[in-house]
Amino acid sequence: MSVAADAAVAAHRFGLGEPDLALVGTDARAWLKAQIGPAEPRHGDALPAIADALQLQAQARRRAGDPTVDAYRDLVAAEVRARLATAATTTRPFAERLALFWSNHFAVSNGKGASRGLVGAFEREAIRPHIAGRFADLLAAATTHPAMLRYLDNTLSAGPQSPVVEFLQRRARQRPDARPPRLTGLNENLARELLELHTLGVAGGGGPYGPWGGYTQADVTALAAVLTGWRGAMPDRQPGASAPDDDGFDPRWHQPGDKLVLGRRYPEGKKALRALLDDLARQPSTARFIATKLARQFVDDAPPPALVERLARTFSTSDGHLPTVYAALIAAPEAWDPAPAKLRTPEEFALASARLLRLGERIVQRAPDAGISTLGQRVQNPPSPAGWPDRADDWIGPEAVWQRVEWAGRIAQRVGPAVDARALAVASLGPRLAGSTQREIERASDGPQALALLLLAPEFQRR
Repeated sequence: MSVAADAAVAAHRFGLGEPDLALVGTDARAWLKAQIGPAEPRHGDALPAIADALQLQAQARRRAGDPTVDAYRDLVAAEVRARLATAATTTRPFAERLALFWSNHFAVSNGKGASRGLVGAFEREAIRPHIAGRFADLLAAATTHPAMLRYLDNTLSAGPQSPVVEFLQRRARQRPDARPPRLTGLNENLARELLELHTLGVAGGGGPYGPWGGYTQADVTALAAVLTGWRGAMPDRQPGASAPDDDGFDPRWHQPGDKLVLGRRYPEGKKALRALLDDLARQPSTARFIATKLARQFVDDAPPPALVERLARTFSTSDGHLPTVYAALIAAPEAWDPAPAKLRTPEEFALASARLLRLGERIVQRAPDAGISTLGQRVQNPPSPAGWPDRADDWIGPEAVWQRVEWAGRIAQRVGPAVDARALAVASLGPRLAGSTQREIERASDGPQALALLLLAPEFQRR
């Protein structure tokens, strides 16, 4: 392939789009490899400093009797703005794509009350610092973060023979008329998703990429017992429970005794979880599952089995060293087919548009999410623990297409008069710009129409 064709693949398939392919330089692969590392601090990340202040302010308003207060609305809006502004302005778009990929792989949502207001902190603390280390470390950070523990209800999971359950049982016998505390027993939500969505894959899945899963219901239940006691920071602790330690582990909620998971026995206590996560990270099913998702994200909805096999082998032989896996992905010939194969999700479309037009922070001035929710994707609010889908079939339909047309039209009316869409199309798309698309843009009646045609062109909608 030519230098320009490689630059187009690097900028659009691996990155988030560029206004000028010259920014990639003459060695597209080197440009990508130089970006591998922890994700950079997010734009405007005074958020850790203001988060507590926002929550305290909301609590004060609530105590004052304000019935309209939303304790986390301002915080959630600020986190969404920071996420999008970072992606729109970063000089390391491949690293940002990886941060977005892993945030979706370990999905948590503001749509659930227990985790609302924590999603930004989760991405900032559990995901972004760990995207260029070992998968086991990323897995541990995501699993034990308060956002994940709350989102998947592990904060309410108690071992049947744990000290807190015994305490509550004694209290119930002593005070039979008292209102029972909120306690649901052993909760398997986090254990199930940890196996099915985060490591081994759906049991019986895999298809041409080799088998996934390999676990039973007994493994799920035993893993849930290992996870008991991991509760994170809990300001609303149940009666009889001591405060969790600095890592968020409260031994009073932990199920005593050994647990048998995937044929290996793990002892009672806090250290068992990390040992188990290390073992999960080394499972062949985990290697195949992660390799498949990475290849699907960056190459094709149905990635070539040979590519998945190579990535899985690299994952295993490097002990889950993610930079080594990324380098193998960059080196894969299958990743450099010049024909755009992937449809941009709504968030990717909006971010690519912002980068194309050099909007920077302006993309989130009118709305915290840049209007992405009108395209059918709510930022930091995935519909389930499986995250947002990334196949074209999940984002194409008459209504979805019309939503993109309307969104592009609004952007074009706003900035189109000051943009030379004809020159921008050539600079940003390079050799992937089809002659028919270029002629349509050139024949546009005015600047806004020309820009709208560029944003809606198949060469821009796909990466």
